[in-house]
Amino acid sequence: MSSRVGRWLGDPLLLLSLTAGLLAFVVQSGELGTADTMHRLQTTHWLWTSEPQVFPNEYPGFGLHGRGGRLYSWYGIGQSLLMLPADLLGTWAAHWAIFSGYGDDPAVRSIVVSYITNIVINVLTALIAFRLLRQLRFGVRESMAGVLALMFCTTHLHYTQNMMENNSIMLLTLTGFSFQYEWLRTGSQRALFLGSCALGLNLLTRLTTGLDLIAGGILVLLVLWFEGAPGRGWWRRLIAYSQVAAPVYIFFFLIDRAYQFYRFESFTNTYVALFAEQQRLQDPSLPANFPWSTPFHVGFLGALVQPEKSIFLFDPLLVLAIVLLVLLWKVLTPEVRAFGLTSLLLLLGYISFYARYTYWSGDFAWGDRYVSTAVELVALIAVPLLMRYRERFGVTIWRAGWGVVAVSLIIQLASLAFWVPLEIYQMETLGHPTFVIALRFKNILAFALGKMDAWGLNNEAMTQDAWDYVHITTWNFLPLLLWRVGAAPGWVVKTALAVWLAAITALAAVLLRLQSILRTVAEG
Repeated sequence: MSSRVGRWLGDPLLLLSLTAGLLAFVVQSGELGTADTMHRLQTTHWLWTSEPQVFPNEYPGFGLHGRGGRLYSWYGIGQSLLMLPADLLGTWAAHWAIFSGYGDDPAVRSIVVSYITNIVINVLTALIAFRLLRQLRFGVRESMAGVLALMFCTTHLHYTQNMMENNSIMLLTLTGFSFQYEWLRTGSQRALFLGSCALGLNLLTRLTTGLDLIAGGILVLLVLWFEGAPGRGWWRRLIAYSQVAAPVYIFFFLIDRAYQFYRFESFTNTYVALFAEQQRLQDPSLPANFPWSTPFHVGFLGALVQPEKSIFLFDPLLVLAIVLLVLLWKVLTPEVRAFGLTSLLLLLGYISFYARYTYWSGDFAWGDRYVSTAVELVALIAVPLLMRYRERFGVTIWRAGWGVVAVSLIIQLASLAFWVPLEIYQMETLGHPTFVIALRFKNILAFALGKMDAWGLNNEAMTQDAWDYVHITTWNFLPLLLWRVGAAPGWVVKTALAVWLAAITALAAVLLRLQSILRTVAEG
């Protein structure tokens, strides 16, 4: 038995999976993170119960009138389907006798859903990201480091705690890229089918992930281009690609359209058009082009330089990745060139698409959530490139690179400290522009020292909803939130705290073990 455990603890992939799972466990607050995810969970509940997608009291703040005058959610069904198994289990657990006297937030159902879903997504993302980096011919240690940087040092960590659709989209896009790349190397139609299904599934969450589908094809094209494949060979590969991928994409697009027709009796429109129409009925002063009323340059430059949403501030690894791609371009392998350029084009596509959107910044979110998955794709290769080409750098670049990694880690850890609306409420009195990341560190220090009032960080907007005030002025981790709310029995809070501290200890131990194992792993 001990020898078997020893073999398990000597397996880097198992240790990576444990790291991803434990990380997702310790960062949970038990809340779903945003109202968007709560609405999607209600759609999940609608799938198997008699409850409606949208309750009447939520309108007009949320929901659109559709078939039969009923209210429907405007989101795609992808994330709702993802949460279905956990919702079944969470609803069942909420009826256990042990929870009969507990009815406050975070609810038992949301705790179960957030923990199970986020842990599964994080583990699968770690494994598929490692697979893709190895396919790009990075070594084992380089690939492991790249995955750890993705999980700890990018906004992926924040969205592991706050369950928007970002990380599920990231998982499916990485899976699509990996299996379509496998097809390119092996000719396996099964791999191409699986990769196309992963990318196609994204359409059920957000139709704009059609850009990810395009990016999958661009990745294939660019690999062929950089490897100098003959022209006739290109056409044969592209025809073979299209024969498998196109029907899969059409299938998932038709599922999305069927769901749209079921709710709103139209195959051709999207919720954005219906939302605009119903919003203009409520507020005739809205511009005719709402919700595409932002000047292009405002949304485009805002994603790059606005201190409240800049992708370079919230994901500094993006800067490192771009710098390394530029410095190393001539010596990079064709597949790394192709991946780097594809991910940058995907990022540019998302920024451009959302630039005119009224809510281009993603509204209540840490950073610009609409483009964060594309940012993370670029950032994925930053640390592997830094490690692989160390000998080409001087000491200054090498140290600066790891300095960026350290800064990125600190920023992402800070993103977990409080519920994300905190700074958004504060900006109602602090004004714009506000350097949100600096404000977050100020909030952490002020809260730790009990100086929130003295430093002018509390305002009326924060207190308008009693639950919101409790949530945004509490360290955003489940045991501490349960303690602050005071609704759970004392023994539950103590048990949750003990388990949480044990999980943090286990995470540290696994990371140390992984580091030790990787020191002895031969690069290949």
